[in-house]
Amino acid sequence: MADTALAQEKLFALRETISRMEGKTLHRLDGGPKASLSQDLVRIAENNAASPLPFDIPPLDRVLDGGLPRAGMAEIRSGELRNAGAATGLALSLCAFLQGHQDEADGSPAAVLWVGERTVAREAGEPFAPGLRDHGLMLENLVYALPRKLEEALWLAEAGLTSRAFKAVVLEIAGNPRRFGLSESRRLSLRARHAGSLLLLLRQGGGEEAGSTLFRIAASPAPSGFYRLPDGSLLSGTIGAAGFSLAVEKSPKPASSPLSQAMTIEWNAHERLFHEPEPRLPLYRKPAAAAHPGADLSASSDGPDRKEKMGSVLAFSRAS
Repeated sequence: MADTALAQEKLFALRETISRMEGKTLHRLDGGPKASLSQDLVRIAENNAASPLPFDIPPLDRVLDGGLPRAGMAEIRSGELRNAGAATGLALSLCAFLQGHQDEADGSPAAVLWVGERTVAREAGEPFAPGLRDHGLMLENLVYALPRKLEEALWLAEAGLTSRAFKAVVLEIAGNPRRFGLSESRRLSLRARHAGSLLLLLRQGGGEEAGSTLFRIAASPAPSGFYRLPDGSLLSGTIGAAGFSLAVEKSPKPASSPLSQAMTIEWNAHERLFHEPEPRLPLYRKPAAAAHPGADLSASSDGPDRKEKMGSVLAFSRAS
């Protein structure tokens, strides 16, 4: 009997450890009291159970099960490296969206850790501080790192999640490297859920790959719309809000189907909000007939130039 009781306690301790890693609350099978958790783990569980941040865009909120999760791992993917700007802009927009909607009870600034990738930095460029500020990010709460190897990048992302000092961690990788597989994805996903932070996997120039992400979005650039003036009219002739074309490839709801067609959303950096694009103004069309018909260029006064007579063309000079 003593051996059986000891084995049951060891099994319960193992299940409790796994539940802590997954951020779940464990209940005894015999109907006894709940497993005792420290105040720190209780706070983590509350953060994990917090409702997601809605985008207030019904089709996107519906397919993403309510909006942007506060804890867990999500993936933003660009199919081609030339679209790295769109994928990066969307990921940083999500971080700024999270910064603008931090919990009032917490009060601490929503810090963001961005772990970059050297190949992407060489092709698409490194971050520009004034541009990031104009995009809505709080630079005093943004940490940028550019490690040399993928192993160092994975270690930095995991260390940032373990420290619980960052509300969001952006891990940028290029393509589909073999050293980042399903086991590494699951490990980082558990770390993010345990820490109560959002981990954004930014896959640049890579294809779809199985992973432990809550959702996966393929991002590509979209034309900018127009700003709406206070009187209701649209302001044309200026640079509009940043536009993103989204295709939800993986949804947090197994029963729900991803978006069948790509949808376009815009990011308002001033208000730190996403919204659907405004209806576009009609494009300028060239009139069918010119107002002053006639030749574009006047004829030459002395006539066309005479063609010069040409002899036989040889590739090499004559030998004799």
